[in-house]
Amino acid sequence: MKQLWRITERYYPWLLLLLGVDCFCAIILWISDIQAFQILIGLVVLTSILLFSAILFVLNKRETTRRELFRDFLSDPTICNEERLLSAISREEGESIRLLASVLQEHKTESNSMADALQDYEEYVEGWAHEAKTPLSLLTMLLDNRSDEISPLLQAKLDYVRSQLQEDVTQMLYYARLKSSTKDYQFEDIDLNDCLGEVLEDYAPLLEEKQFVILNKLQSETVYTDRRGLQFMLGQIVSNAIKYSSDSPMLTISMIHSETADVLSVEDNGIGVKKYDLPYIFQKGFTGDSTDSRKKATGMGLYLVKKIADDLNLYLEATSQWGKGFKIVIFFPKLRSNGGK
Repeated sequence: MKQLWRITERYYPWLLLLLGVDCFCAIILWISDIQAFQILIGLVVLTSILLFSAILFVLNKRETTRRELFRDFLSDPTICNEERLLSAISREEGESIRLLASVLQEHKTESNSMADALQDYEEYVEGWAHEAKTPLSLLTMLLDNRSDEISPLLQAKLDYVRSQLQEDVTQMLYYARLKSSTKDYQFEDIDLNDCLGEVLEDYAPLLEEKQFVILNKLQSETVYTDRRGLQFMLGQIVSNAIKYSSDSPMLTISMIHSETADVLSVEDNGIGVKKYDLPYIFQKGFTGDSTDSRKKATGMGLYLVKKIADDLNLYLEATSQWGKGFKIVIFFPKLRSNGGK
């Protein structure tokens, strides 16, 4: 309807001209024969209206066809679509379409090349990360089976190196997965205590080195989400707590329930985040203040946590007091049955 109105606005001068001709004919009829004027004036006006309506219908159909052909050409600028469009437009417009076609073809070729390069890069990164897991596994076996042959100090250092490398590799894998066009999330009911236990076990050497006190207040909690994604999120949160811990570090994990969500809270008593930095902690590459504890930060951990939370339809909130601790909260929305709507 809007398109028909636009066409009417475009060609309304011709309608006025047609009505002017009708008025002229009416005057001539009225002067020549008053009886003929009374008989024919209605027929003249009706004929003009029908003629103009028919012209509008034809123009609207032609405009719709051209619009569809142009849309097809833009979405897929092949020679076939280009020729179909050229057959429906004027020669002057055709020159512009040919120029546009050449530009679109160049951009399509560049886009395909970039997509292929990106896919190769993603495959390389994922392949490298999986290959890096082999020496990490060997290092883990060595630390587990030959601990009596290694001094405690050296074992602690190797544990630290292994944990740091494992975290870096995991970050790289998840970053590549987030940029991939396909995601392999598997949603299921997850025992939160089991999931958290595996995360704490992975970071056990670093937690023991910093002498962390873990207060796990979780009961028998179950959440519906992707297990690997949640473990990665929890791992990054625990890693942050370790990096920015206080002299007597403590990590508290708890959960509360509301009508709309299950709310998981992970809180530490570390150095925290300054108030003016807090709104930006989930941004890519943001490291906050330049204190010694953050000089080696990459700013990727919480950024990836936020991205995965978005993918899993989870909501995050962070609160902190500088010098007193940091708290991050994960909201797991409750599933509603059809009967509850």
